[in-house]
Parts: sequence; C-alpha cells; structure tokens
Amino acid sequence: MNAPVTPARPLAVVTGASSGIGAATARTLADQGYEVICAARREDRLRELADEIGGRAQACDVTDDDSVAALAAAAGPQVELLVNNAGGALGLAPVAEADIDNWQRMYALNVLGSARVTRALIPALLAADGGRGQVVFVTSVAADGGYEGGAGYCGVKAAERSMAQSMRLEMYDRPLRVAEIVPGMVRTDFSLVRFAGDQARADAVYAGVEGVLTADDIAACIGFVASLPAHVNIDRMVVRPRVQPAQHKIFRGQ
Repeated sequence: MNAPVTPARPLAVVTGASSGIGAATARTLADQGYEVICAARREDRLRELADEIGGRAQACDVTDDDSVAALAAAAGPQVELLVNNAGGALGLAPVAEADIDNWQRMYALNVLGSARVTRALIPALLAADGGRGQVVFVTSVAADGGYEGGAGYCGVKAAERSMAQSMRLEMYDRPLRVAEIVPGMVRTDFSLVRFAGDQARADAVYAGVEGVLTADDIAACIGFVASLPAHVNIDRMVVRPRVQPAQHKIFRGQ
C-alpha cells in the first residue's frame, strides 16, 4: 500500500526575520501551518529560527538585486504570503542636522528593499493556489505624520504606505491581496538600532510606559490578516498600545 501523500504547506516569505517582529511573525505563521522562508542578513540567527519552526533560512540583503533574486529562486513558483518587514529607523536628528547617509540607508531598506522583494515575488504570489496570494507591508504610525527628529523615518514609511496603496489599485483585477500593518510603540531592538547601540537612549523611549506592545502582538495581527478568506482584504490595520491613543500622545506612569 502506498503511503498517504502529505499535502504541501502554504509558503510564506518573511523579510527581516532574524529578530523582533519578523522572528515573531515567522513563529506565528509556522504555528498556523505555513512553511516559512526566514530571510535576513544575519544567517546565524536565521538558522536557529528556521530549525525551531521547521522552516528555511535564506540569507538576504533586500538592498541587493542578486541577493533578492536568490531569495525568489529559493521560494520557487508559488508563494502564498510575503511579509515585507525588513527596514528600521536610523537616528533622530532634526532636518537642519540631517544625516543624509542615514536617510538614504533608510530609504534603501524600507522602500526600495520592499519594492525589490515584492517585484521579484509577484509572479509566484499570483500563482498561489486558490488566488490566495497576499503581500503584507509592515509600516508604522510614523507614516501618519511628522514628529520632531523623525522626518527621515516618517518619510520612508509614508513612501512604503504609498507603495501598498498603489499596488492595491494596480492589482484590483488580479488574485493578490495587499495589506498594511501599522504598529505604534512596540518594544523590540528597534530603538537600540535607531540609536546605534546606545542602550540608555533606547530604554528611555519606553520609560514609564506600561503595556507597550510586543513583537508577538504584531505577529498575531499579521497572522489574523493572513488567515482570512481570499476574498477578504484588510487594507490597513493600525495597532497601538492602549496608553498610546495617538502617535504623539503616550501615557507614562509615575
């Protein structure tokens, strides 16, 4: 008697998967039955995560065409879900003191990186069984408007939002959903990277804030969006801690 054939798991690609929201999302999607390609530059962390969740590690620099082409080749002809999570903020300088290198690096990571990966995987996403192809962009409440010292990061996240909006219109007659997850204050290594490893400055961002979001909170939202039927599209989901009712307003306890 022939052994029963195990159905193939749907395939998800998560960029920026070596830590934070990306790693949490990979775990959540694996729990939901996806085979997850964990993509990021830090291959050692990726391998640990991939081994943990039964996924695949793929070293990828989203700012490099050849690296992204290798990711697309590893993914193969069908991909059900792409989570564009790679990115981040660098610095908090006012416009008058802008570090243009930091701005260019943020644009390369957040905007051009997401565009490069999305473009490379669109054929596989459109080929997903049952029209279940979906792209999720992880942006930020920084896309909603500027704040002091945030012009560079706010600008790139607004550009990433525009990409999601435009793509949704461009693909309206194709079997591809486009969603945007918009986190507010989340405690990951985001601020540590932003301040070039300055732990004291990073800790000060969250000082006195109780109930700040975690990476798992955002991953749960991504998992929910991915779990919906193929005819349901969540255009944009804004996710904040209760104590942050607006981007600029945060309750800090005594």
